[in-house]
Amino acid sequence: MRYAILAAAGVAVMIGLGIYVQGAGMIASGYMEEAKAQANTTLRLAVSGLDGHLKRYEALPALIADQQNVEAFVLDPSNTTLQAATNAYLKDTNALLKSSDIYLMTMDGQTIAASNHDSDVSFIGENFSYRPYFQEAAKGRQSRFYALGTTSLKRGYYFSSPIEIAGVIRGVIVFKVDIDLVEDSWGKGTDQGTEDRIFVADPEGIIFMTSRPEWLYATTLPLSPGRIARTQTSRRYADAKLRELPVRRGEFAGHEVMTIADNGGDREYLVVSQPMPDAGWTVSVLMDTGSVHAQAKTTVAALLLSLCLAVLGLAVILQRRARLAERMHLQAEAQNALEHRVAERTADLARVNAQIEEEVAERRATEQRLRQTQADLIQAGKLAGLGQMSAALSHELNQPLAAAKTYAETAGVLMDLDRTEEARDNVRRISALIDRMASISKHLRNFARKPNEKLGAVSLQEVMDDTLEIVAARLKAADADLVVDIPANLPKVRAGSIRLQQVLVNVIGNAADAVEGLPDRRIAVSASRTHDTITVQVRDGGPGVPASIRERIFDPFFTTKGIGKGLGLGLSISYNIVKDFGGSLSVTDDPDGGAVFTIELDIADENLMEAAE
Repeated sequence: MRYAILAAAGVAVMIGLGIYVQGAGMIASGYMEEAKAQANTTLRLAVSGLDGHLKRYEALPALIADQQNVEAFVLDPSNTTLQAATNAYLKDTNALLKSSDIYLMTMDGQTIAASNHDSDVSFIGENFSYRPYFQEAAKGRQSRFYALGTTSLKRGYYFSSPIEIAGVIRGVIVFKVDIDLVEDSWGKGTDQGTEDRIFVADPEGIIFMTSRPEWLYATTLPLSPGRIARTQTSRRYADAKLRELPVRRGEFAGHEVMTIADNGGDREYLVVSQPMPDAGWTVSVLMDTGSVHAQAKTTVAALLLSLCLAVLGLAVILQRRARLAERMHLQAEAQNALEHRVAERTADLARVNAQIEEEVAERRATEQRLRQTQADLIQAGKLAGLGQMSAALSHELNQPLAAAKTYAETAGVLMDLDRTEEARDNVRRISALIDRMASISKHLRNFARKPNEKLGAVSLQEVMDDTLEIVAARLKAADADLVVDIPANLPKVRAGSIRLQQVLVNVIGNAADAVEGLPDRRIAVSASRTHDTITVQVRDGGPGVPASIRERIFDPFFTTKGIGKGLGLGLSISYNIVKDFGGSLSVTDDPDGGAVFTIELDIADENLMEAAE
């Protein structure tokens, strides 16, 4: 019996060594795969949010470059009246778009007008000819650049566009976009051990944006003379002090890791990166591997503990059998000893379970942050859509402005001729045009606002009326004919008005894209009731949706449009919004040609009706 126990113990020791040597690496590799998947999700959301923030402003410099007052001033830069008007226009536009700065330069790089003309750090009189964004625009090309402002000492992303008049480039208009809000959303300054670290580096490896302020303007690559020279040539970081980040690269469980000296100690991170070619950046997410090490050690310890319990149980059984024939009272003592040992092991397991519960709570907190980031991505999709419609919306507002100016000039002539009644009629027409522009502005402002609404009883007819105000310019640009058939007696649906409006804007906008340039440019919107459901259908006369892409059309970032014409987020965002409402969004082909998008929403119950009232 004694030899049997020793043999079992020897086998257990060999198994334990196998678990410790081979199993530990496999367990750690599994946890690292989970951590990498989570880090990749965070990375995709960070890149999408940053890219969406920049695309809001990409088309705006070219629009402002076409403004008559800007062209007039760049042709006559010594005209103080035009300078004052241009400064006021740039300041108002900058406040409306919530950009950092907008400024105008002549072909020698001299700044002659700026949105910050009346501030202590005015750009007027400054020469930025050494900036690559000026040099590219002066050659007739749209340009991008990111840097630390030499005058304002504020970081920003620059969009520039040439001002071309009669085929000749006369000046350069520049937008500077503030990126602090995106950086703040990454949790700057957080010291929690499980918090992700996010940073953006330029091609020289210099960190330009980061959730850790102490890493700013540090480089993850050796700071060679060549890198320093290239950075100083463009004065990208002004007088900021560049330094090397104390980094050691290595490998853990088959994955690349980076060890950084942090708060007086070394901390190891899992590294995942993704380039942003348009911006010239590389976005990286560092995930602390401390929890992975702890989980791997806990799992190995649990396995070894289970093995020990199994060996102990076997030894007890063998011992009980040997002593059963000798003395009965020894059986009771052995049983008491076993119960005591089991109680100790149970306490150990309880402590392990408590640790696991803490880790589950941490994972739930991470999921909550991911849901918040998804909501921010919905908002970014709306704003990107508004940016793509900006040219049409500008035309939609310029038309009534031009008409109002004509009526005002005519009214003055009529009053001089004592034709008072006709002059009053012109004034009434001007008032109606102003009301229309105010209505368009109101709906755009409401649509762009980040919603914080709960589900309630929503009138489909009222939401459609607001939607028509927003998509009117897009429909006009596509020369599309929209027919709306929504019965007035339809009950209210269970939804959120602004988010439902976003869904309709996305679907109708896609329909306008589908029929643009085709002989049949009709779009039909209809609604009907089926039991406790309201069905809304949007039909177009376009080419339809091929079966090969129908299953992927609601996937994020999937688009059939050309580069620069869409992010591939509209239908994905709309699908998730309708799903949040408890409804569904689907697409089929119409037998007569074209696509049919079907939105099904539940009818609001009486409790929601009372809450809405």
